[in-house]
Amino acid sequence: MIVSAYQFADGVELAPDSIAAAADAVRAGGLMGLPTETVYGLGADASDPVAVGKIFNAKGRPSDHPLIVHVAAFDGGMGGVAHYCARVPAFAQQLMSAFWPGPLTLILPRKEGVGEAAAGGQNSIGLRCPAHPVAQAVLAALRKPSDGGREVWGIAAPSANKFGRVSPTTAAHVHSEFGDDLLILDGGPCEVGIESTIIDCTRGAPVLLRPGSITAQQVEDACGRKLLSKEELLAQSQQAPRASGTLESHYAPSASVRLMDAKALQAALDLLSSATPPDKRPTIALYHRSPLHVRSPLVTAHRMPSHAQPAAHELFSKLREMDAQGVKLIWVEAPPDSPEWDGVRDRLTRAAA
Repeated sequence: MIVSAYQFADGVELAPDSIAAAADAVRAGGLMGLPTETVYGLGADASDPVAVGKIFNAKGRPSDHPLIVHVAAFDGGMGGVAHYCARVPAFAQQLMSAFWPGPLTLILPRKEGVGEAAAGGQNSIGLRCPAHPVAQAVLAALRKPSDGGREVWGIAAPSANKFGRVSPTTAAHVHSEFGDDLLILDGGPCEVGIESTIIDCTRGAPVLLRPGSITAQQVEDACGRKLLSKEELLAQSQQAPRASGTLESHYAPSASVRLMDAKALQAALDLLSSATPPDKRPTIALYHRSPLHVRSPLVTAHRMPSHAQPAAHELFSKLREMDAQGVKLIWVEAPPDSPEWDGVRDRLTRAAA
């Protein structure tokens, strides 16, 4: 069931009854669809192992694959961070100050006996403070229940889709995955559009586990430390913790995705145009930035934004749109090899794996 999170169509004033209903669902051990600035999440009380188990079951996700825990706005007193974490390195505190609330997840040492199910049994836990006002309103209602109910310190919320599939960026996307049985707060389209950057803070230095809209250079500038890659960590005989959205194959539509450069795409299109009868229906969706000549009725073309931020914003929605056309193949022009495109390139590479 989709419920508007706002009182009016302008999407400014929150609807208190909707926020309260979502908080009540979480406090009662249920699930909810939660809008964030990255993607919509499938949320539950991160400290309730039974509720967390419902997330794994609903998504079809392995129970040892950790979830990101969303906490209320960072206030200097650490709040949910102190509840879940055994310690917070100084460089992690610098990253919180620089990017929270925002699309950055930090992997931190977990307190024993707290959030074990959400952490996938690891001794570390991923925390994020979302910037979306609806997410913050639900988290605030859970932290300070007006009716004297139980306090909830954080919401475990992976993307609200079946495991491995394309992440949702609208309430309608979530509804298409889980139907009317799930309470879904409609907070509008997600602003960022791809999942958060993930930084491991358990190794004495920041380690990039998943790229996102916050770039490696921004992380290094904020904490004054060199950002290591997972490959550099392995070279030091250290194993990075498991983290959300880091499997080789992920974010995959039903159609097969293939990444190509513009030259290869045009060559493939030329072959199609010379060999295709004119009455065929489209079986290939094309997502491209460069000017390309499309002359085959087998191909339906979609333009990719030329800048990384708007491309990230529409990426998952566009993949879902092309999939809904019933095509068998999605041909995508590979993103530029530059830092601001790292998050988009990562999602497309996993979708094509």
